[in-house]
Amino acid sequence: MSKGTMGIAAENENVQFLENENRKEYTSRTAPTRAKRVEASKPLSVPEYFQDKRNLEDLWKEVFPVGTEWDLLDSVYQYNWNFSNLEEAFEAGGKLYGEKVYLFGSTEPQFVPFRGEYKVIYIPVVVAVVSPFPPSDKIGINSVQREVEEIIPMKLMKMDWVPYIPLEDRNSQVDKLKFQIFILSCTQRRAALNRLKIVRIKKYEYCLPRKLSSIYFYEEEAQLGESAK
Repeated sequence: MSKGTMGIAAENENVQFLENENRKEYTSRTAPTRAKRVEASKPLSVPEYFQDKRNLEDLWKEVFPVGTEWDLLDSVYQYNWNFSNLEEAFEAGGKLYGEKVYLFGSTEPQFVPFRGEYKVIYIPVVVAVVSPFPPSDKIGINSVQREVEEIIPMKLMKMDWVPYIPLEDRNSQVDKLKFQIFILSCTQRRAALNRLKIVRIKKYEYCLPRKLSSIYFYEEEAQLGESAK
């Protein structure tokens, strides 16, 4: 092989070598790299705090508000009414502590400023009757249209005095409890009202316990809780 031929061959080999090197470098630059797996850090858990329920917190809700139209009950219960004074009356040193008490409810419409406007709000009222025995088993039905008040047994209106169980005793055996508080309860289902005659429905709007025998009465009107103002 001549020198000229050897020179060409050597040159061709160098060119081939450079092409191979450039191809490797290009491949290494353009080849997709495997992304590193990044684990998302878990957010720090914020402890939740729940306010403890008071022992008699739902007492006012359990008392049937006699004389209140059925359609108005939802508007009464939509607010966070505060009956802390009533609850405190059952604590040591309170007016009702250690007494046997019978409770019934009602509502009073009042035109009051509320959230920047005036509106009619039905405020719940709870009446406590201190008595060693049920103060009455009668309901009086009266209205401006009636000349004479009608007095009938409570049971005809599906009402009765039933024991109220405080929150702290609800996991106890009922037959071992000594009840201090009794509430007026009504078992008439709202869903069944459409099967009743109008005259019958109206009786619930004008009724009130009658011929009450008691040692004394204690009446408590609700105040709006802070969350509802």
